[in-house]
Amino acid sequence: MAEPLLTAAFLRKLDRLALQTRRAMAGDLQGERRSPKRGSSVEFADFRPYTAGDDFRQIDWNLYARAERFYLKLFVAEEELNVHLLVDTSRSMAWGEPEKLHYARRIAAAFGYIALSNLDRVNVTAFGGRPAAVSGIRGKRGAVALFEFLQRLEAGSSANLTQFCRNYIQTARSAGPLLLCSDLFDPGWRDALRTLSSRPFEITVMHVLAPQEIDPPLEGDIRLLDSEGGPAVEISADLDVLQRYRESLRAWQSEIESFCSGRGMRYVPVNTAEPIEDFVFGQLRRAGVIR
Repeated sequence: MAEPLLTAAFLRKLDRLALQTRRAMAGDLQGERRSPKRGSSVEFADFRPYTAGDDFRQIDWNLYARAERFYLKLFVAEEELNVHLLVDTSRSMAWGEPEKLHYARRIAAAFGYIALSNLDRVNVTAFGGRPAAVSGIRGKRGAVALFEFLQRLEAGSSANLTQFCRNYIQTARSAGPLLLCSDLFDPGWRDALRTLSSRPFEITVMHVLAPQEIDPPLEGDIRLLDSEGGPAVEISADLDVLQRYRESLRAWQSEIESFCSGRGMRYVPVNTAEPIEDFVFGQLRRAGVIR
């Protein structure tokens, strides 16, 4: 039997969390989230003049006594969000110790579980391997289906991230919080993120890298192979080469962060060596992804 993505003790801690959204979004069914629509919750929102056919039970009689006109009390509607989880299953994700794809599964599992605990609707799509998706998961009981789906994900071939994002924005029924878990090794990552931002998703980019990619333990003459079929590269891994590599990596991460910031996206760098609990309760909280 496969090891569970998240322990029962960790799930109990996640029950106390909620997704942090930066703007109100209208959902489909009643949930636990503020919506820009007006409804019948207990939290007052505004008044509007009474018109024929309105529910007279919503008339504010105290205001009538002062203004001698009928006004209705409006309340904040509480509706579910549609949460989108996009998991990169391209071949490059099946690398590293701990493996990037396994860590991405765990991030998606934690994020999805928090959403389900708050009665939001979760949609999960894998890209890069065999097409796989599950949509409309709702309620804490849906966590079983979410975890089983994520456990079954396997790495496939290379991914065309831009084309996937184009297809996704055309088929996603409604926008909402969107979590992209990827190593972003696709050279078209800019076009892909620009495409996602063309719809009003609230996007968080999880840039997943293994510790061996962040600080390579290399020495001497080495032949590097591309896991997705690109040409091999021969290098001499001395201190100067490794230092230039680290500087290039930091510059690339800074470029992605700046690109995301300019389009209202959150950028969260991920090192798979960090324990998942520390990542969720540390990085994600500091980034304002959860509260």
